[in-house]
Amino acid sequence: MEIGLSDSIVHVFKLTGPLQQQDPNLHYLEHGIVRCGHLSGRFSYPGVMEAAYGKGGYYLLSLLQFMYPFLAMISYNVVVGDTLSKVLVRFVPSWGSSMGAVRFGVVLVVTIFVVLPLCLYKNVSRLAKASFLSLACVVLILMAVVYRLLSGDYSVVPNTPESWRFAHSDLIPAVGIMAFAFMCHHNTFLVYQSMQNATMERWEKVTHISVGFAWLVAALFGIAGYCTFRALSQGDLLENYCWDDDLMNFARVLFSISILLTFPIECFVSREIVRTQIKRFYSQEVVEYDTDKDPSHVTGEEDDRKSMITTLVIVFAAFIISPYTECLGPVLELNGLLAAIPLAYVLPGLAYIQLSPHSLLSQEKLPAAGLVLFGTIVTISGAAILMPNLIGDCRTGIIMGYCKDDELALNGTSFIAATTVDPNCAKDKM
Repeated sequence: MEIGLSDSIVHVFKLTGPLQQQDPNLHYLEHGIVRCGHLSGRFSYPGVMEAAYGKGGYYLLSLLQFMYPFLAMISYNVVVGDTLSKVLVRFVPSWGSSMGAVRFGVVLVVTIFVVLPLCLYKNVSRLAKASFLSLACVVLILMAVVYRLLSGDYSVVPNTPESWRFAHSDLIPAVGIMAFAFMCHHNTFLVYQSMQNATMERWEKVTHISVGFAWLVAALFGIAGYCTFRALSQGDLLENYCWDDDLMNFARVLFSISILLTFPIECFVSREIVRTQIKRFYSQEVVEYDTDKDPSHVTGEEDDRKSMITTLVIVFAAFIISPYTECLGPVLELNGLLAAIPLAYVLPGLAYIQLSPHSLLSQEKLPAAGLVLFGTIVTISGAAILMPNLIGDCRTGIIMGYCKDDELALNGTSFIAATTVDPNCAKDKM
């Protein structure tokens, strides 16, 4: 249980390491959701929202719960395209002059031959070992990142006036990314109901162990990554390493494997939400999201065909959208601000305020009210900051200035030797 919950955080956090820290409110929110389940008698997140706010709360949550994994799938495509393209160019340097085409080809091939076959599974339990393998990849990547810091191979990275600045102007959008990274509320009841003799005391122990492990890994990634590259840290930490660094190319391959193992889980969530909404629309009855290991109990050729069509639409919709952005940062920020923060802060707090019998100004409800206020302010202000700068001149395939002796930089005429980060790409920094 601890591995599954930790992986749901860590697999996202390793995208966004350098300046993030643990959210201190996560434990309170996780416990609050389970308390709401006991208060309402509905042990699912959508069920809790429907018990608290009726159909409006149910459909709002369903929309946000679909947005979160779907935007995550898009971000995974962006990461895999950027990451594996660097490895391919290492072996075929001439491809470096057409990085856009290489990225598109990588995402297309991976989608057809890797992602789609995995996503077409109807039984999630067939991927039960994916979380452990994904975490194993993360540990190996972390070892490589720490080794590169201690070895001094990147001591040539220049210092800038911004290198050790405590906070930057993009602090609020960064909160959205942190919410995206630590967002595991949609898995809360799944893990809770999988426990034997589930109690609040045992649940508290599981969440502390899981989130504590995720925080430790995340902190090590953030500290090691930022100490190595400082103000030049990119949204995807592996983007900072030179393309002829074979150790980090191996880490890039491990990273891609980890992402590809996580992609089907997000697709299962999106597919289950669509399936449930269709079933609810036609039945006009309360339909809960399935919470056991196999979310699909349907059988028969017609149901198999519907499941396959839904999967194809979701996977290829994510594929079609992903080439339109080369920047990981804006996708993560959008997901964090528009989906993760409402799911993690606003809606759980509102549900607890509505369901709890205590008064609004009571000691029990004040923390929930504070989180609702915090989440609302961050969402509105973050969206106001992000939207005007959403489409900027942000490019990948850039050779950093400290890699100017990189053989690939000499062979790839379209590469840009950058000693500073493009201001329009600042949102890719943590």
